[in-house]
Amino acid sequence: MAQKIPDPHPSLPQDATAPPGTPSPSSAPENASQEPDIPRKLTPGWHFRGYLPHYDSTSVHQAITFRLADSLPQEKLRQLEEDLKSLPENRRDAGRRRRIQAWLDAGMGCCALRHPSIAVLVEETLQKFDGHRYGLAAWCIMPNHVHVLIRPYESLAGILQSWKSFTGRRALARNAELGLGVPGRAFWMRDYWDRYIRDENHFCQTVKYIHDNPVQAGLCKTPEEWPWSSAQFHPGSAGPQPGSSLTA
Repeated sequence: MAQKIPDPHPSLPQDATAPPGTPSPSSAPENASQEPDIPRKLTPGWHFRGYLPHYDSTSVHQAITFRLADSLPQEKLRQLEEDLKSLPENRRDAGRRRRIQAWLDAGMGCCALRHPSIAVLVEETLQKFDGHRYGLAAWCIMPNHVHVLIRPYESLAGILQSWKSFTGRRALARNAELGLGVPGRAFWMRDYWDRYIRDENHFCQTVKYIHDNPVQAGLCKTPEEWPWSSAQFHPGSAGPQPGSSLTA
């Protein structure tokens, strides 16, 4: 039986199996170097980039999470792996996802995305190629990580590399000026999480999860109050956004 797709969203249903050939996940080290340039030619199907498996296809929507380089200290990840050894092997992935998401929502690290200038930079970068390189369905910029739901029209790895390279260079250039407190020379963690969307119900659940993340983290009372999210443009709606048609 195929393994389930790894993802950082413990509140989403876990009852679907992955496409055939799903590889097993592993954790990337926190001191991973900046991502190399990636060809944009799409190779559909499963592949490894760095330490996590990714499913690259233009036929499905993808829920993506990427985070700041210092959002999860290496010592915490090492301790997590030790703690997980006490669980049955088939429960370790779910336990890992829950713990990591809880740490992210607790606001670990410098939380440079909390600064309005950097949040705007990331948000505008996500919106720039909507309808060209991908259909942008939903997003939420948290203090130390970003959730995005897109339908890619080209290599997912290339899209992520473009986002992270552009925003990372500009954020680091203003690190001292804005008092971001970014340690080291890396702004973003090297790898990312992605999960393909099965159907319309799963799509709507994922949009809701993304919009609700600031509320769940105690940052605001309603999704629409969070300024760096697509929820403010579609209050009370979990439906598709421009450029994100499920039937496209």
